[in-house]
Amino acid sequence: MDSLPNHCDDSISAASTSDVQDRLSALELRVQQQEDEITVLKAALADVLRRLAISEDHVASVRKSAPSKGQPSLREAISMSCITNGSTGSRKTSHSSSVSVARKETFSSAAKSGTEKKKEKPPGQKEKKEESHSNDQNPQTQASPSPQPSSQTLQTHRQTQESKSSAPSKSIKKSLTAEKPHSAWESADDSRNKLLRVASTSKLISKVAKNADKHKDVIVSQAKMSTREKNSQEGEYIKMFMRGRPITMFIPSDVENYDDIRTELPPEKLKLEWVYGYRGRDCRANVYLLPTGEIVYFIASVVVLFNYEERTQRHYLGHTDCVKCLAVHPDKIRIATGQLAGVDKDGRPLQPHVRVWDSVSLVTLQVIGLGTFERGVGCLDFSKADSGTHLCVIDDSNEHMLTVWDWQRKSKIAEIKTTNEVVLAVEFHPTDANTIITCGKSHIFFWTWSGNSLSRKQGIFGKYEKPKFVQCLAFLGNGDVLTGDSGGIILIWGKTTVESTPGKGPKGVYQISKQIKAHDGSVFTLCQMRNGMLLTGGGKDRKIVLWDHDLNPEREIEVPDQYGTIRAVAEGKADQFLVGTSRNFVLRGTFDDGFLVEVQGHTDELWGLASHPFKDLFLTCAQDRQVCMWNSVDHTLEWTRLLDEPGHCADFHPSGAVVAIGTHSGRWFVLDAETRDLVSIHTDGNEQLSVMRYSVDGTLLAVGSHDNFIYLYVVTENGRKYSRYGKCTGHSSYITHLDWSPDNKYIMSNSGDYEILYWDIPSGCKLIRNRSDCKDIDWTTYTCVLGFQVFGVWPEGSDGTDINALVRSHNRKVIAVADDFCKVHLFQYPCSKPKAPSHKYSAHSSHVTNVSFTHSDGHLISTGGKDMSIIQWKLVEKVTLPQNDIVVDIGATKVPVPASENAVQSPAPLPQPFNEMNQNESVTGSSPASLESNLEQSAEASEEQSEEQSEGSSLDPAEPGYEEPSNETSEEHSESTVTEEQADNSPVS
Repeated sequence: MDSLPNHCDDSISAASTSDVQDRLSALELRVQQQEDEITVLKAALADVLRRLAISEDHVASVRKSAPSKGQPSLREAISMSCITNGSTGSRKTSHSSSVSVARKETFSSAAKSGTEKKKEKPPGQKEKKEESHSNDQNPQTQASPSPQPSSQTLQTHRQTQESKSSAPSKSIKKSLTAEKPHSAWESADDSRNKLLRVASTSKLISKVAKNADKHKDVIVSQAKMSTREKNSQEGEYIKMFMRGRPITMFIPSDVENYDDIRTELPPEKLKLEWVYGYRGRDCRANVYLLPTGEIVYFIASVVVLFNYEERTQRHYLGHTDCVKCLAVHPDKIRIATGQLAGVDKDGRPLQPHVRVWDSVSLVTLQVIGLGTFERGVGCLDFSKADSGTHLCVIDDSNEHMLTVWDWQRKSKIAEIKTTNEVVLAVEFHPTDANTIITCGKSHIFFWTWSGNSLSRKQGIFGKYEKPKFVQCLAFLGNGDVLTGDSGGIILIWGKTTVESTPGKGPKGVYQISKQIKAHDGSVFTLCQMRNGMLLTGGGKDRKIVLWDHDLNPEREIEVPDQYGTIRAVAEGKADQFLVGTSRNFVLRGTFDDGFLVEVQGHTDELWGLASHPFKDLFLTCAQDRQVCMWNSVDHTLEWTRLLDEPGHCADFHPSGAVVAIGTHSGRWFVLDAETRDLVSIHTDGNEQLSVMRYSVDGTLLAVGSHDNFIYLYVVTENGRKYSRYGKCTGHSSYITHLDWSPDNKYIMSNSGDYEILYWDIPSGCKLIRNRSDCKDIDWTTYTCVLGFQVFGVWPEGSDGTDINALVRSHNRKVIAVADDFCKVHLFQYPCSKPKAPSHKYSAHSSHVTNVSFTHSDGHLISTGGKDMSIIQWKLVEKVTLPQNDIVVDIGATKVPVPASENAVQSPAPLPQPFNEMNQNESVTGSSPASLESNLEQSAEASEEQSEEQSEGSSLDPAEPGYEEPSNETSEEHSESTVTEEQADNSPVS
């Protein structure tokens, strides 16, 4: 039986639940720390073995060369291995902003000018240096990457590069999970002062190890290879540290001066165009038809208004996390939506709240309950007897607090605990303004609201069997209450008058007057129709039944099994009705003609995404085992197919004839892209496949697996025949991303431990040890999240898992990034400077798992994880037009409006820092003057482009809808947010 999450039994108090949750959190943290430490130890051990092998290889060459030149290199290599294992031996660095171990003056000059200072070491002290690259690999001996500290040697005076300078290093800092002292990482800037006070290098390394217990930083440094490095490795490179792991990226030859690189905001922006999917699986009563002819429903943090006749969507984007419930005002224009609690990227809580907004203009009218609700908003309802002046809300706290609000004044009138059991519905009585009814697990409560007090009367079932759940409520024209329960029963509760208490008037009590067996299984939803008749939706039997005025069944129809069970039923146009189902379908149907699918989507976590090479199609695959082919122009589903197991990744053959889909078990399927027929099945390993990638001419396929290998196949017959070619062995963690070179000779790959490796495919899939050889390759695609051209997308203080996917546009102008904080970013390409600015967009309410540009770069597709949403963004260029000549793009319609200098491309509200007036296809409620003023405000907001400017924003960072102006999201969003003070001055009609 469905029930809302985060509820406890009566026997568990709120305090004890909190204690248990705290203890669980602490245990989870400890487990994570231990897992990190084990990973580090494994990597360190593997690095020791690798470096020992390398040092042995050097012995012969060292003895052949001059002893005075060879011996330090050998000592350095051996000493470096020891440091990795936590020894307190001395080390030197040449360029890092965070540590320099030679002397104080060396550090100061390095920090200020970036010049490498070479100091002789005292006799008896061993030198060490990084062999060639911070995560260099030996294909024969490498089993794990090295969590190496920055160890570019401070060379002696004999070195030729003593006078060369490198750019000042930059660092990105973030405190992360603690590492044990034996992990001798490079310390953070905030450890610098302590380090400089250390006299000896051995004490310094010990200090670094201790400070690594507190800090794990992302550090970006620039340096030149020393002359002691191998000749093939000479050249400038950038080194970034992530969770203590060094990531070295060589600067391409065409970059003459790294300091001259400027990373700016791209002129292109994104505008939300379409949202695929509906949240029905764990919600109820969340589909309604509005007078505008639009169906209103929600998924992720977006409330969608979908006109099924015109095939257009508008979007309300005020929420900051999952929308969980929805109520329509008696005037059918204003809407209230409630959301769950969440956290932002800095770990700050996003408070659950209710937003009341206008469905015509998409203006936010009020934000209610900030700081009042716990966990989330479970259900809500507008009052009816007083024309919707009040709003009642049940939150998801243990006590399920019932609050009554004068929502226009944003004042809380009454508040009371309901029950520790699950509460599924709350409704105002349609004619008795003082009666509120709640129902849920094993109860129905009738509340009498008087002033600021609420008094409860429990519904008595008496001779009737008490149901496990009272699922839904409705009202008859005479004021009687209808309830549908988990036993398939409809109960009619009538109000009876009892003797009055002295000094008080007659008292009403609700009692059961009739029982009707309505469905096999539960009665999940009740819908009172305009003509007084009743629609009921069953759970297990999937039937919709029409009842006449005397509650006799008149018509019924069964929802086909493939759509799931019924979660919501609403009246449609004429004799139509709308149905929301547990498999995330929105259906439109009649008793005579059956059902049409209006909205559909995935029903489980979504990861796989691929765009067709030359058609306006894209494919998604998810944990629900569904593979879906979508049309990005018509916004329709072309076909769907159920696989034997969950899909995780996909790629189209360049011919467009077939698509390869990788699954969680190591099997991968090839489907015909037109007929969806199965072409072939293959298996590589027994672990999850994380990436499928065809070469540019379609003759090779690379399959990246969680077993740390990349499998290569020769492809013939237009993608229909596959023969194993080889296997790339050398990664010490699972493969995350890979890309081909244009000549099909090389592959660049990333792994779960932040390695960047390069592979020579014609030479037998060999690892390329001299990574600088690949620095000038112009990769056919760019999906690797680590690399010189893209490392600037990583946020400050990242732990390496903050970015799930990245894709470069086909025209090589922009990069789209999917992050772990529900955001889609748009960066300029290349993005080779730390903390690069980006446009940032909100719509998802879960980690964004994947992004892909359509073949023409006209659209970007993003997929959500737990929110199961697919969002299509239109790529638009920022255009400056003459005054009074702005065209606001509204789907297929363009409406000239007076505006400011920037073209605002959005069918929905613009961000208004003061009164939140929003521009969309229906602006009847606003005057031209106010519209012009608001567009000017939007244009002013759009001019703020850097993160630093967000401090001066008129939006309150603590308000849930706050977005940093630097990312210029509000122009593209269909909705803008208000602070509490601004909401008070917002129009209500």
